[in-house]
Amino acid sequence: MEQKKKWYDYLWIFSSLYIVLGFVNILFAWLGMLCFLIPLLIAVIKGNKAYCNVYCGRGQLFDLLGNRFNLSRKRDILPFIRSPWFRYGFLIFFLAMFGNLLYSTWLVFAGASELKQVVTLLWTWKLPWHWAHTVTSVHPAMAQFAFGFYSLMLTSTLLGLITMFFFKPRSWCVYCPMGTMTQTICKVKSGRKA
Repeated sequence: MEQKKKWYDYLWIFSSLYIVLGFVNILFAWLGMLCFLIPLLIAVIKGNKAYCNVYCGRGQLFDLLGNRFNLSRKRDILPFIRSPWFRYGFLIFFLAMFGNLLYSTWLVFAGASELKQVVTLLWTWKLPWHWAHTVTSVHPAMAQFAFGFYSLMLTSTLLGLITMFFFKPRSWCVYCPMGTMTQTICKVKSGRKA
């Protein structure tokens, strides 16, 4: 007998909607902060990875696309991607990109730089995104953060889709920076070596 679906089984809709809303208005990118703060809070308070295992809408989306729609080759991910040096290296790279995003936001806030209405895909290609910033009543720094944060979220979603296609549906979860951070927090809390 199939188990009855719970409310959190539909969080993949939030992840999908998030990507769409960023096309409509870039300020919706701020909602993505929930995907940063909630996993960290759960790991710090509860000492577990419940967010990754149960509540992650992105993981659910990849699972849905890969399994139900059969868009995955369902192969094991390459061993080097599972390795700690790759996962922690990717986390450090990701945190450096987040630091760059904060610095760019600060420059706009301080008036040393103007708002750049672009989304950078895969940390390389700058895509004009001017139509998505229509609310001019907010400080340009808020919009700058949104453009940068949406870039990170869109890039990580694209990486997840690529690994979902070539490997098992939730292969992104193997090297997801949030997963690596929450795993480290849980290990530290339980007294295990990180």
